[in-house]
Amino acid sequence: MTRKIIVGSRRSQLALTQTKWVISKLQAQFPEVTFEIEEIVTKGDRILDVTLSKVGGKGLFVSEVEDALLDKRIDFAVHSMKDVPSELAAGLVIGAIPKRENPLDCLIFKTATDLENLPEGAIVGTSSLRRAAQLLHIRPDLQMNPIRGNIDTRLRKLQEEDFDAIVLAVAGLKRMDWLDNLQHPYVFLDEQTCLPAVGQGALAIECRDGDTFVQEMLQTLQDDETSNAVIAERTLLKALDGGCEIPIAGYATIKNNEITLKGIVSSVDGQICHQIKESGQNPHELGLKVAQKLIDLGAKEIIQGLRNNG
Repeated sequence: MTRKIIVGSRRSQLALTQTKWVISKLQAQFPEVTFEIEEIVTKGDRILDVTLSKVGGKGLFVSEVEDALLDKRIDFAVHSMKDVPSELAAGLVIGAIPKRENPLDCLIFKTATDLENLPEGAIVGTSSLRRAAQLLHIRPDLQMNPIRGNIDTRLRKLQEEDFDAIVLAVAGLKRMDWLDNLQHPYVFLDEQTCLPAVGQGALAIECRDGDTFVQEMLQTLQDDETSNAVIAERTLLKALDGGCEIPIAGYATIKNNEITLKGIVSSVDGQICHQIKESGQNPHELGLKVAQKLIDLGAKEIIQGLRNNG
């Protein structure tokens, strides 16, 4: 018997590409199921003239999609994990976390070839406080200007507007198959230069708790190593009560069943940059441990100060 599954996705090219990738993987294993995409416009998609840190709140790219799940208009949704709040709406679960793509950030230049040879006072386009703070920690002379829009929009702005460089996630460029066709020099920023956002490079497939058919189907895409790394990162984020209005980074790697998690909380100007790196085998405990050590260094004061001034 054929069953139709409605899949929720944002309308951006990247979101649709990610959703179609998930569907193709599932279709190969479940040929009797038909899939249909329902495109959903989120608050984060509608507000393009304000930086996300100023819009405030959590779930800017997720809330409307979660509403569609709860209303049973869709059966599951594909998100970029870094957009998913540390706490899901009641009644919803992450049905699967597939294998992670490259989690690093990419610095794309108009004419320069690396971070060091950007001219003094160069203008870097990013709306991410995390990226801006870490780059300013290394190069306090740089000028960080907000840039919003899809990947192609930002690349066009690099070419046409007064930017010397922009920062994009490597994962998005790779999923769109654009990395090899970039017309500009670029470098990957290693984790010592710019630690990734929590969940960056990973996908989250969200569904209703108790929808056994969908949950069992999605589990075929689950990658346990990615999941454990992401659990450690998201536990850190939740313990710090972080959001896009706070420069927080968290990235976990796994080797021989041991998880290593590095966390950063910075001031917006990058002058204060608290960093902690710890290892362990339980992702939840490790996330809490790194969060507590950051709090002991003064992370809560930075976070509270930013919220009070926001």
